[in-house]
Amino acid sequence: MRLGTSYGQIFRLSLPIMLGSAAQNIIVLSDNVFLYHYDHLQFAAVGVIGAFYLVLASIGYGFSRGGQIFIARKYGEKDMKSLGMYFQALVLFEAVLAVLIFGFIHLFGYDFLKLLISSTEILDYCYEYLYYRSYGVFFSYLGVALIALYTGIAQPKIILFDTLVLTISNIILNYVFVFGKWGAPAMGIGGSALASTLSEVIAFIVFIAYIVYKRAYKTYHLLDFTSINLRRIYECFSISFPIVIQSALGLGSYFLFFTFIENNSAKDLEISNLIRNIYLILSIPAWGYSAGINTMVSNFIGTKKRQAVFPLIQKTAWLSFLTTSAITLPILLFPEFFLYPLFGSSENQLVSESKTILWILFPILGIFSFGSIFINGLTGTGHTKTALWIQTLFTIVYTIYSLMVIKFLKLNLYFAWSAEIIYWLGIMIFVIIYLKTNKWHEKKF
Repeated sequence: MRLGTSYGQIFRLSLPIMLGSAAQNIIVLSDNVFLYHYDHLQFAAVGVIGAFYLVLASIGYGFSRGGQIFIARKYGEKDMKSLGMYFQALVLFEAVLAVLIFGFIHLFGYDFLKLLISSTEILDYCYEYLYYRSYGVFFSYLGVALIALYTGIAQPKIILFDTLVLTISNIILNYVFVFGKWGAPAMGIGGSALASTLSEVIAFIVFIAYIVYKRAYKTYHLLDFTSINLRRIYECFSISFPIVIQSALGLGSYFLFFTFIENNSAKDLEISNLIRNIYLILSIPAWGYSAGINTMVSNFIGTKKRQAVFPLIQKTAWLSFLTTSAITLPILLFPEFFLYPLFGSSENQLVSESKTILWILFPILGIFSFGSIFINGLTGTGHTKTALWIQTLFTIVYTIYSLMVIKFLKLNLYFAWSAEIIYWLGIMIFVIIYLKTNKWHEKKF
């Protein structure tokens, strides 16, 4: 795919990525919907542990983004041999990382969660979910390496197809293992985690089958393996590490936010989990454009088009805002129509109790749709350390603000969720200021 700066080109590249990057969000939503109808306490628990698992998932995803930058750069330079070597380095790194995360979960997972979760019942539910999800880490981490490859070469259609496979599998298996259908035991939250893990296995197999069928391993020299190239592994690590820290800080603060809520009341936790689920779905367009802008910026720099980068980021940000607004407003105006099929009927109080607080999502998503594009555009330039410093600063602000509002001042959920606005607005302003300096033009690799 030839990359350009028109709105149509940006949208055509980003749409499949948008849908593909929705994978984890869709899994989270599916898990939550089935558990909501199974047991409300388990629904509340998955809000906490779901946020924590996203932190773990973000580690693999963050390192894949670094690999994606190099893959896109080499694709722009038409250096397919080097492209294959960077992909190999990425796969090896993700495999080792998966082993370490798996070990952490089984050796220290329960004790770590115990430090932050006050309710013993919620703690047990959380670890049960994490235990079964741990076996999917290997396929999740290697899967994001494959996604990085096809995003980097601007061929995202397989990502879309694979996401459809993942989604359908997850929904069917959630139904089977949560409620105990077709001879399976009713496992509740553990069954939901098992369903997600098995879905990731199926999706990974489909992706590999596609690569073999298309003989992509020959086109991009994916199997031209002679020895472990430590230099390329280090290069991927050095540019990825700040991205990983960015993701871990952002999602880690989100996890802490939910632990603050959990310590207050189960009802606030349940409402916040509903808000989070809606937020995850409505943020899908922005995440898709974010992945797209990362690829496009890297590709443009590889083809010596640095001057086109900032206008490209601006166009993508506006497109992200308009797309996000178009899907957000109908859901906020008519929550019963969209949410009752997922979270109960008019007889259920959760949606009704959440209707007014849901409107906080409009300014949150508006700012997020801009901020996420600018921070990922900056990452695509290779200035990952600068992006890290900016995000670290506002992660600290976010955490302190949330702690003060929820734990000490005990203000309502409006004030708690407004932390998201402060976070993304600050990031957006600082990134724009930095990009305007043109210091990122100096980056060469």
